[in-house]
Amino acid sequence: MQTISVKCKLQVPVELRQEIDRTLRGFADACNQIYEVATAENCWNTTKLHHLVYKAVRASTGLKANHVCQAIRRVIGNVKAVKQVHKFRPTSINLDIRTFQYIEELQTVGITLMCGRVKFKLSIGNYQLALLKGQNPTAATLNKTKQGDYYINICVYLPTEPTGRTPKVIGVDLGRRDIATTSTGKAWNGKQIQNVRDRYSKVRANIQRKRTRSARRLTRRLSGRESRFQKWLNHNISKQLVREAKQFNAALAFEDLTNIRESLNQKPRSKTERRRTNNWAFYQLRMFTQYKANIAGVPIVFVPPAYTSQTCSRCYHFHPVKGKSYRNGKIFKCGHCGFEHDADINAANVIAALGASVISPESPGMTCQLESQLSLFPTSQICG
Repeated sequence: MQTISVKCKLQVPVELRQEIDRTLRGFADACNQIYEVATAENCWNTTKLHHLVYKAVRASTGLKANHVCQAIRRVIGNVKAVKQVHKFRPTSINLDIRTFQYIEELQTVGITLMCGRVKFKLSIGNYQLALLKGQNPTAATLNKTKQGDYYINICVYLPTEPTGRTPKVIGVDLGRRDIATTSTGKAWNGKQIQNVRDRYSKVRANIQRKRTRSARRLTRRLSGRESRFQKWLNHNISKQLVREAKQFNAALAFEDLTNIRESLNQKPRSKTERRRTNNWAFYQLRMFTQYKANIAGVPIVFVPPAYTSQTCSRCYHFHPVKGKSYRNGKIFKCGHCGFEHDADINAANVIAALGASVISPESPGMTCQLESQLSLFPTSQICG
């Protein structure tokens, strides 16, 4: 089963907005109190932390019992997910089966607030209706946007097709010049995308010089637009990647780019180049592709990124001199066998070959220099 989140807009009467806001403030206050105690006591175990904070937090905030339990889980989850936890803001609250109910016949949800259980109508379209049909969700998240609208993200479980084993692998090379390039020759050019991002950056820089309240508000709006554009594009690319893999009955192979930003930022680069590299969400594209592939039954593997763009996809040799490469911009010309090809497609072919050696270890696999480089990586880093 694959878990996905269905975003639904709530129809909230004016008189109930204050009750939702009061509950959100109470939940944020509870999270901040819990985090202070957990930090002071150095306690990050859910059960032990519950005994330390439950009664005091409930008495000071007036929250329901299950809201406090969810606040403890929120704090523990955030600490595990990020390096530094900032102050919790009253923008969302976690709900479980005791504080949330979805009623399909009426298209309403019941949410427990500090004043008690309240029902809200959903304002959704056919896409959300299809995902929620026949579901009995037990978890959700209530959110308040910057514009003052209320949404509920309902967790549903979708059946996934068995992945099975396939000898076919489509390699995917991620980059900035081309956002994604496949070993089948399909590519998503990043020039127009880069122009859009540069325009947003320029407008944002001009606005920030004014240092007024309206300028800060406009900056947040621009940031939201850019984020939505990025998410829309990554959804489109991931959808087409999974569709192509399903069509060819193939697996998808990606480079494991974990911590790639930290390694790139250590190199001397201009401020513009640093912004362009750090601004694109490759991890988001990977996550979108993963959950779509799980639903479609498409296997995904991750391979080490070392030397994939410098290796010849025909003879698997790379330049013998450290720091030098046969690649020059968009052209790759092997100095060993003379093979010449598009550099990104060549890299995608190398990634596909590495992915095939992971999926079918009993096959002859790859030879020459790259195989010795692959053997340097633990199996846990190679398999997805």
